[in-house]
Amino acid sequence: MHTSKAQPVPQPAPQPVSTRHRPPGPGRFGAWRRKDSVSGWLFIAPQTLGFLAFVVYPLVAVIYYSFHSSNLLSGVTTYSGTKNYSQLLHDPATPSVARATLLFCVGLVAINISAALFLAVLLNQRLRGTTVFRTLFFSPVVVSLVAWTITWNFLLQDNGGVNAILHTIGIQGPNWLRGGNSAMVSVVIVQVFKNVGLNMVLFLAALQGVPQSLLEAAELDGAGPWRRFRSVTLPMISPTTLLATIVTVSGSLQVFAQIQILTEGGPDNRTNVLVYFFYQQAFDNHDFGYGAAVAVVLFAVILALTLIQWRLRKKWVPFEL
Repeated sequence: MHTSKAQPVPQPAPQPVSTRHRPPGPGRFGAWRRKDSVSGWLFIAPQTLGFLAFVVYPLVAVIYYSFHSSNLLSGVTTYSGTKNYSQLLHDPATPSVARATLLFCVGLVAINISAALFLAVLLNQRLRGTTVFRTLFFSPVVVSLVAWTITWNFLLQDNGGVNAILHTIGIQGPNWLRGGNSAMVSVVIVQVFKNVGLNMVLFLAALQGVPQSLLEAAELDGAGPWRRFRSVTLPMISPTTLLATIVTVSGSLQVFAQIQILTEGGPDNRTNVLVYFFYQQAFDNHDFGYGAAVAVVLFAVILALTLIQWRLRKKWVPFEL
């Protein structure tokens, strides 16, 4: 009797499990996160270290020294409390310094912003020669500040180029940098010519971004050129106006080289602004504690004005949320 053996049923071969799309395990995912975190810190490390070394540390050091008195001969620094701030409050030069700072800031901001907007409106008309015109007013921005100021120092002397031009038309010009009223005007105008091109370019870019459909709709409604500019153009460029004002205000409170080269704070402290007064106390009189107190007050003024302008941005910018 013949019996046949049962044939084994073939089993399918095991398929290799693909790991290409397998989600990373907890260990691998954690390693990737740590690697990304380290890479991120390495990228921001130069900026962070630079900010700590050149912004935070000097600011903390200035605040620290403003509450101390330093004796350069003995090299001893002693705690003096609020003595330096009290001295600044009762200093006979403080009123004239505050008045000069206010006049310089207000004059520079008003003339700079107005002139920059006026020039930008002219350039936006697309007339012939606008490229040369734009280059002419923007070139002072890239010129060395010291070279620019020294040149104007020669031009504004009693026998300088400005008075020579006035003499040809029969006008006897004053000694611009030594006159009681002309000194501040001269410093403001020199600074306006130096930086008006930057704000001009900002305003020009903003004007070119105003939708023509809005201007055309206003014209169809019967609005004249001035009405269209006041009711349509100015509100549309208000963010740029806010930016230019904040930058110009903070810059006007930090002008130093122009004052030192042109007037050295004179005559009679008429142009002695706060930042130059700080330099005089800290480096001319070697009173670092008092100079540090002036620097802290200057920092507080700039910070306060910037925050006030930023808080008022909703009134500056009609469509600010």
